[in-house]
This record gives sequence, C-alpha cells and structure tokens, in this order.
Amino acid sequence: MLKNKSIAELLDDWRIDNNRFPQIEHIHTVEEKEAVYAPFPHHMHPSITNALKKRGVEQLYIHQRQAFDAASLGKSFTAITPTASGKSLCYHLPVLQSIMEDPTSRAIYLFPTKALAQDQKSDLNELIRESGEEILSYTYDGDTEPGIRQKIRKSGHIVLTNPDMLHSGILPHHTKWVSLFENLKYIIIDEIHTYKGVFGSHVAHVIRRLKRICEFYGSSPQFICTSATIKNPKELAENLTNESHLLINENGAPAGKKHFVFYNPPIVHPVFNVRRSAVLEVRDLAQELYVNGIQTIVFAKSRVRVEMLVTYLQALVSKKINDQSIRGYRGGYLPSERRDIEKGLRDGVIRTVVSTNALELGVDIGQLQACIMTGYPGNIASAWQQAGRAGRRQDEALIIYVAQSTALDQYVVKHPDYFLGQSPEEVRIHPDNMIILMDHLKCAAFELPFTTSDNYGEFSIQELLEFLESEGVLLKTADKWHWMSESFPASNVSLRSASQDNVIIIDQSVPTKTRVIGEMDLYSAMTLLHEEAIYLHQGTQFQVEKLDWEEKKAFVKEVDVDYFTDANIAIELKVLSEDKEKEADIGTLRFGDIIVLAQPTIFKKIKFDTHDNIGSGKIHLPPLELHTTSTWFSFDKPNDWSETLLSDAMTGVAYALHSFIPLFIHCDSKDIHVVPQVKSVNVEKPTFFMYDSYPGGIGLSERMFDLWNDLVPKVTEQVASCPCTGGCPACIGAQDAENNLKKEVIKLLHMLQVDRYVI
Repeated sequence: MLKNKSIAELLDDWRIDNNRFPQIEHIHTVEEKEAVYAPFPHHMHPSITNALKKRGVEQLYIHQRQAFDAASLGKSFTAITPTASGKSLCYHLPVLQSIMEDPTSRAIYLFPTKALAQDQKSDLNELIRESGEEILSYTYDGDTEPGIRQKIRKSGHIVLTNPDMLHSGILPHHTKWVSLFENLKYIIIDEIHTYKGVFGSHVAHVIRRLKRICEFYGSSPQFICTSATIKNPKELAENLTNESHLLINENGAPAGKKHFVFYNPPIVHPVFNVRRSAVLEVRDLAQELYVNGIQTIVFAKSRVRVEMLVTYLQALVSKKINDQSIRGYRGGYLPSERRDIEKGLRDGVIRTVVSTNALELGVDIGQLQACIMTGYPGNIASAWQQAGRAGRRQDEALIIYVAQSTALDQYVVKHPDYFLGQSPEEVRIHPDNMIILMDHLKCAAFELPFTTSDNYGEFSIQELLEFLESEGVLLKTADKWHWMSESFPASNVSLRSASQDNVIIIDQSVPTKTRVIGEMDLYSAMTLLHEEAIYLHQGTQFQVEKLDWEEKKAFVKEVDVDYFTDANIAIELKVLSEDKEKEADIGTLRFGDIIVLAQPTIFKKIKFDTHDNIGSGKIHLPPLELHTTSTWFSFDKPNDWSETLLSDAMTGVAYALHSFIPLFIHCDSKDIHVVPQVKSVNVEKPTFFMYDSYPGGIGLSERMFDLWNDLVPKVTEQVASCPCTGGCPACIGAQDAENNLKKEVIKLLHMLQVDRYVI
C-alpha cells in the first residue's frame, strides 16, 4: 500500500533518521520562480492566437515573444531556457505564422532522436488542429511507411526528422524533394547541446550540405535553434549552421521549488575509505520513494546499471501479475517499447523508471516528482538536464545526487557549489576533422557537382577535390567535378559512431518464435554480447548463446542466474606521427596521431548484491582499430624505484588524471582514455598516453597538451587533499595503506608538472 508522503514530509523524516541523515552531505533548496509574460504580437495570425487561447494561454512568456519578434525580422536565433519552459513555441509560432501567410512555405524540424521527433509531432499537430488551418506536418524517419513518403515529399508543410535521415534519406535524393527545398523558409534544430564532439561535427557538415542544396534551389532559410543551458550556445549554433545568430536567454517560464540532496553512501571499509555501492544505495532510495507514492526517474550511466537497478526494484512488485509500474528505458529497446514506456509515465501507470541519459532530452514523460542520479553524469549541462526532469512547471521537486566512490563523484558531493554554481561546460565541435570533412565532401559531390570556384561552407576544398579525383572517386570535366564511384557515400558514413554496424539481438528462448529484442553498437557488443555474457533487458536475464561477428547477430536465451558479467579489454598503442613537442628536465610531452587496438580478453561473473567474482572465461573476438589523436608524456624511470612500484604509481596517476580531467577540460570521462605503459614500445620509456575516444580526434587530447601546465598541479592538489592515508577510490583508486602508495603517486605527479620545462 502506497503511503503517499509529500516531498517535504519525506525530507523531514530524513533529517531525523539516524541511518539517512549522516549520509546527506548537503541539502540545497531553490525557491519557486514566478512567470514573466509578454502580450501576443499584434501581427500574430488570429488562428494562432485562438489556438493558444483554447489551451488557456492568454499571453506569451517573454522568451517566446522575443523569439517571435526575431523571426519576424528575418533573423536566425538560438533560444536557451531550462527544461519545460515552453521552448517549442519559440519555433512553432514563427513556422505556423509563415505557412498561414504563405501556404507554399515549408519548414524542416531536426531532432537528435526519432523519439523526440515523434513526441513533438503530437504537440505540433494538436496546435494545428486547434488553429483550424490546413497545415500538414509529418515525421520522416526509418519507421515512416513507404506509402506516405511521396505525399510527404510533395505536400508536407513541416517535415520532422533527425540528422541521420536528413543525411542519408533526404539530401542524396533531393530531386524528389523539390517542393520542400524551393520553398524552405525555416530550419529548426532542437536540443543543439546534444550536437557535440564527433556527432556534432558530422551534423555541422550535414547542415552545410543542406544549405548547398537550398542555394541550388533558390531558397535561403532562417535557422531557429534551441538548447539547454550551456556556456556557449550562440557560438555552437553559429558553428553548426555557419550563420550569425541572435541569442535569446531571458527565461520567462515559472518553476516550482526544487530540493537538491547531495548523498554520500556510508563508508564500509574505514581504513581504505571505501563506500557502499552507489547502485545499492540508489536501489534503497528508489524503493523508499516508490512506497511513498512519489513518481521517480532514476538515471544510471550504463545499460548494465539500468538493468541491474530494474532487476532489484522489480522485486518490489514481483508478486503482482503483469505489474508495469517499474520499467527500464535505454538505447537498444525497440521503438514501440520506448513509446509504451513514455505513455506509461505520462499516464502515471509507471511509478519508477530507470534510464540512461536517453531520457535527458525533452520527450514528454509528464510531471515526475523526483530524480535520482547514480553518480555524476559527466558534465554540468547533463546534470541540470536530468534534474530538470523532476518538478516540471510549478511542481515541487526532489533531486538526489548519489555519489560513487570515484574521485570525480567524491569531489562533486563534497563541493556542492561545483554542481550548483559552476557555469555549464562549453560544447565543442570540430568540423575541420579531416576524416569527417572528407566523408561529407564525398556525400556533397554525390548530391551536386562541385565547380572549380566552389567552396564548401567555410572550407577551401580545391586540393581535396583534386585528391578525390586522383583516387578515382571524382571525374573532372571542364570546370566541374562529378561523382564517379558506384558506391552510395552516405551509407558508409555514420554520424554517431565509428561504424555503421550494429549487432542485432535475437531472442530464441522459444525456437518457434524467435524475435528481435534490441541492438547494440560494435564496441559495446565486444564487452556486453560476447558468448556466455549475461544480457539484461527490462530486468529479464538472457545468456548469449552465440555471437556471429561477421553477420552482426547475437543469439540469446532467457535464463535465471544470480550474477551479471563484466569484460576486460586490452589496449595496444602505436604512434603514427608527432606533431607537437615540449621538453622537460624529466621527460617529453608530445601530441600527435596514434592507432589504438582494443582487444577483449576475459569476462568475469559478478554476483548480484555482494558483487563477488564467482567465475571467469575467455573472449574470442577480433580487435577493433581506432585512429585518433593523443597527448603522451614519456619520462625517465627514477633510479630508486622498482618496476613494481613504478607500475603501481603510474596506475594511480592514470586513475587520478582520468578522474579529474572532466573538471578541467569540460568533457565526459568516456570521451578520453588514459593508458599508462611502464615501458612504451614506441619510446622505450615509461609513458602516459591520453587519447580521444573518437576517430580522428575531437580536440580533447590537444587541449590536454596545451593545458598540461594547469591540469597536473590541480590533479596533484586533489589527490593530496584527499583525507585517506594510502590511497582510495576517491583519489588514486588503489587501497594500499601499508605501503603508502599515495605518497609515491603524489611524488610522480610532482615530477610530471611542466613548470619544470627546460627553456
């Protein structure tokens, strides 16, 4: 029976609970905020005004009015306001106004995911129905029925799609979309903060190709971008679109009271400063919210953690037949399953959902009351996006940040001002990445020939076109380069990963009724879908019976076991080029290109609850290759250090570097890797390699080269200030109080500081 306590009552209980309160490092309350309104523009079409009034909207929020005015003046702009602030009206209103004034006018809406496009279509179509006007809007993605695709091309006023479909399904076939491109008035790019790193760099090129085709058909569309709170929204929008933007950042939407709880699991090994598993603490907190009738979203950082938490929490309702009140949500679920979960959240049938960052984006999941973060999401922008999922509009909300034992998490939970007061990170893209540029240059040449005087966006490309001609991809006739290859270039370019290939997961528990239950990228499949792996899906356990690497298929059967699996990967590095170098008296700091070979080796069976290792096995898969950029520091081994001590100290330094890098260069920890080598095969000296996780690099390791002088002293300071004696997960990872490994790690960090450069 649910108790239905309020959030305020629950917090009062925790303040006098001897088990809960000692774990709460800090409680911060953000008071409610009143709305700031502006009247409807006098020239807004009466049908739009009537539609808004039917919704009970008698005036606009100030940012919505500013957006409408900017669009009316023909300006491209970017609107940056929090979650649930009515950002969608910033683009719906100008687009509908344009179509009502000129029925031939067209618009493209770009969303980072299909789910978000489907969600916005429902809201847009409702607004159109309430207006009484004949305006046709459609989603166009991989799920669109072939029978209506021609209708969309010919008569769709608004086409809602995603960058992947625009890249491979629309631009290469632009001759079928003449009506759209000839009359394109607006291009909407929603959630631009998601377009970072490799994905954002690819999307920037897709936009340049789109603009090139628009120019060919004689249109010059305005851009409207929206974003969550980031440090550089205007710069990002201008880099994505290669256009000047006006920034709209005065938020007029109201907001309810929010309570932020910074929660640190109890220490279970005082000598080693080791805390109880954050996953188990989150399980207990989520159970308490569930039984108190508080609808909650739990964020976890990986597929495995999502499924572990779902498994734990569903034990609450295991005796109820077909109970759907606790569900998981992540990439890899089929679209129909995700839609059912979103509807269940809106309807209140689902009381607790456990999600990866897939639900950070603005899909409508209703008025959730609480959010629990299992560890720091990796950046401030994501943290606030997740927090914004609770207490939408004027509702009171509870946000609980549960720290893991890692150095970064412990820093954040001990320094709540970093979370609450730190300016959100900059979002960087690198469209000049040569691998990405060449891929899209091929796509652009397939779509339209290049002339000898053409540029491509801001890029001068004549030498690149000559190179593609020499490769037999292009043919030059008179003053034009034409596509000559028999291949379809867009099909070979993935916007989101190094590979186009995903592994399809096939459930063969019932031999006569095999079914596809999900899919996974190749790199993840190496560690999560190897043979004998336990694959978790909505709390159900499946064992991988066979992984067909060539056909990209994993065959699984349902099992009931008390463990999950975790795989190890061996990394081999090879230096290709050295582009920058700085000499120090102990060694050399370099930056350049490397090849990384990732080879899965063994997997371990980890028991639920206790997390004991109860078995292992070998993985037989080929390595995956990554060509990327790296900064590396090679140094002379201290004469009085043994190989064992050097190896242990380097492992501790690598752990600290990797933990604290996101604080200082504003990236996600998964975006960069740190690999220590006691004797590098490349320079035959002890070496730390720090490389970008993406093909061609995205500038992170180069920033480390440039910022090394600031980075290493700050990491040293964080390790030295940790209260442990010999090392712990909050600083160097290792626990070695007897030999005081922490002292040696600090010594090595001091040796790496570049204020010791030889001039």
